[in-house]
Amino acid sequence: MKHRIVVLGAGYAGAYVAGTLARRLSPADTEITVVNAEPDFVQRLRLHQLAAGQEIEAPQLADVFAGTGIRLRLARVTAVDPERQVVAVADGDGHGDGELGYDTLLYALGSRVADHGVPGVAEHAFHVTGRPAALRLRERLDSLDARGESGRVLVVGDGLTGIETATEIAESRPGLSVTLAARGELGAPLSAGARGHLRRACVRLGITVLEHTTVEAVEATRVRCADGTALASDATVWTAGFAVGPIAAAGGLEVTDIGRIVVDRTMRSVSHPNVYAVGDSAHAIGDNGRPLPMSCASAGYTGRQATEAIVARLTGREIPNTKLEYLANHISLGRRDGILQMVDDEAQAKPKYVGGRKAARIKAGILRMSLWATSHPTFGLPKRKHRLAAAPDASAEKEAVGGRVAA
Repeated sequence: MKHRIVVLGAGYAGAYVAGTLARRLSPADTEITVVNAEPDFVQRLRLHQLAAGQEIEAPQLADVFAGTGIRLRLARVTAVDPERQVVAVADGDGHGDGELGYDTLLYALGSRVADHGVPGVAEHAFHVTGRPAALRLRERLDSLDARGESGRVLVVGDGLTGIETATEIAESRPGLSVTLAARGELGAPLSAGARGHLRRACVRLGITVLEHTTVEAVEATRVRCADGTALASDATVWTAGFAVGPIAAAGGLEVTDIGRIVVDRTMRSVSHPNVYAVGDSAHAIGDNGRPLPMSCASAGYTGRQATEAIVARLTGREIPNTKLEYLANHISLGRRDGILQMVDDEAQAKPKYVGGRKAARIKAGILRMSLWATSHPTFGLPKRKHRLAAAPDASAEKEAVGGRVAA
């Protein structure tokens, strides 16, 4: 019987790992199934551009995986049962619900918007963590533009997503009034020079910045702040953080307080040895001793390590340690400006930064490279396909892991 590898999610991490495994493992011994809710690859790093009104390429996953031997199942994951080693799925039309069995599971379902318990976010706010959500915001912005008035857009959250969303909307839709609500100082994690560059960009784009502003409730036409003030808004965009969905926790996997699966150095779940997690779904400790942030870069590093570990364990080889590092923040400020901020081993901003058109070109190049690599998952990989060694005793490994955790 073939070893069944099931990959949940076909984002930057899931698509990369699935394609790499397909090239490196013999189809005589393995079968790989990718489960994804949407038929196309979503460039999540560019969803703020999609919301602003730009056209973003979305390759069909059927084309991405063509010729790889990977089975694509278009369905929504509803549950994971690591004790029975099955995944429950539901097709988009509500039919075809069922279960998929696995021997090795790769969990790459990514993250979603975190409302932090703030009332009204789910009912009234927009976000850009998924393609449908970005298109919903785009439709709202279109309607504001069509009114011929200065529609008010309020972006809550001054992390990278909030900054990129506010600047993209302000540049693409100059007829709208854009406000960015920052919980602390704008661009606090950046170097002094980069913070100055960011402020100048906001001034140039006409963005109103409200620092030290905490939103306590979102309503249909305004938000209420902790200091008692109310900010009028025709479209409130919530970018105040991310969290992982409840599926992993509900299945009994060990997770953090925001739902990320706790993994060891090889990206294997510390509670269930047949499960690996990558990308935003994984709570992985980087080479600097700090958790890797949710980012495309982390998806690449964790995906590479998980791939090496899975191939090594299945073929009886020694597991290599690949790099787990975080080197920089890349921030787009519209289409013609940006910031490239390098960080040190403590994840603190280095004094120097790259700004302007050069930074924008670097960011655009990274996005193009990421899209191309995802669209060609087996390019440049060794053609030799490894046969599997004798199947490991998963139950014994689980007992060993459980004993270590219990101890």
